[in-house]
Amino acid sequence: MANFLPFDRDQPFLLPPDLKAWIPDDDLAHFVIAAVERVPLHSFAIPRRTGGKPQYNPRLMLALLIYCYANGLFSSRRIERATYRDIAVRFIAANQHPDHDTIATFRRTNTQAFEAAFLQVLLLARETGLLRLGTVSIDGTKIDANASKIRSVRYDRAVALRERLAADIAALTAQAEAADAEPDPQALPGELARRDVLKAKLDEACARLEAQAQAEADAARPAYEEKKAAHAARKGRRGPPPSPPDPTPPADRQSNLTDPDSALMRRSRTAEYRQAYNAQAVVCAEGSQLILATGLSASASDAPSLAPTILAMEPTLGLPAAVLADCGFGSREGVEQLQARGIDPLVAIGRTQPHRPYDFRPPPAVKPERQIKEPWRLDMKAKLETPDGQALYKRRKQTVEPVFGIIKSAMGFLRFHLRGLGPVAGEWTIVALAYNCRRLHRLCHA
Repeated sequence: MANFLPFDRDQPFLLPPDLKAWIPDDDLAHFVIAAVERVPLHSFAIPRRTGGKPQYNPRLMLALLIYCYANGLFSSRRIERATYRDIAVRFIAANQHPDHDTIATFRRTNTQAFEAAFLQVLLLARETGLLRLGTVSIDGTKIDANASKIRSVRYDRAVALRERLAADIAALTAQAEAADAEPDPQALPGELARRDVLKAKLDEACARLEAQAQAEADAARPAYEEKKAAHAARKGRRGPPPSPPDPTPPADRQSNLTDPDSALMRRSRTAEYRQAYNAQAVVCAEGSQLILATGLSASASDAPSLAPTILAMEPTLGLPAAVLADCGFGSREGVEQLQARGIDPLVAIGRTQPHRPYDFRPPPAVKPERQIKEPWRLDMKAKLETPDGQALYKRRKQTVEPVFGIIKSAMGFLRFHLRGLGPVAGEWTIVALAYNCRRLHRLCHA
């Protein structure tokens, strides 16, 4: 006969006098609390109140967010529920239970506090000797937005739908006026309101696309004037004159009605299109694998983010000595900006991973070697072909790519919960902060 331990769910028991007795001494909760205490109060967006219920302490709210994000709790409702069910969360919240609206508002309005806490954790790592700023790796990953791609509309389709909705609204308005004497005069106005809301959203989408196209045309105007002057000064047969920039949006340009700042993008040519953001991370390649800086854009291309993301580190941690990046970050402007600041960029200029000899997939078709003519690409190729360059570039894959794997697989962060470029950038900072706390806690207890 099997021997089981007896149990009685009706047996009353007392909680320990100190809840910390149920939390291991090396738990992440203690580290998060110590790190948050270093964040100055002026970094928080504290609303001014003259009366009413007292507010929750912002340091408590920040520690609650960091710990929950580090343990895969991202929904404000799940975080609220965890303050009742999870012992460590209840300890961090000091047996208080902020509701999900309070948590969501704090997360949306305290980007500056998240950045301050992010910096304090990195400074703490530098004080302990775990962070050395030398060589860093940068990469980007696509993370789903809090919006569906079926809510994206093309410019030409939005224009056609606006015209159709305008006609439908006019017809419904006439029916509503004729139905004033009917027993239920509210039926038609309700249907009319739904069309009004949809038309307003389409109006906003068209206005955004038109403003974006106008800005692009204004930016291209100086180059057009130079080409026009050169064409006019040319003697003899000159050919057709250059075309002026068109301020009209292309017919296939799209805007999402739920989160206009997000964009359709894909991870590779074989992947499907997703409504997403492009999140960048700068990772220490000296052994700690800590995230040193973050960036976020609504562009699928990584190249425009190379120099701004790296140079943004100067007022906080300082500039690194070398930067490792894949071919997606390759741009002459970005490389020259980093070199002008004394940074040595090592950027791949093509596919760096050869086909594996025992790959189950058939070998790819042999393609002619790419002809490289740009001077900066030729210099980068020569640098990558040296033994020192090859040994240094090998660090990129083993530093930055595992970070994204931990964030998406171990922490479970696969989509943003906020909308808009600013709030989403703040949430990406929370994710990086939670990862750094996990990583630094592991390094301290290794």
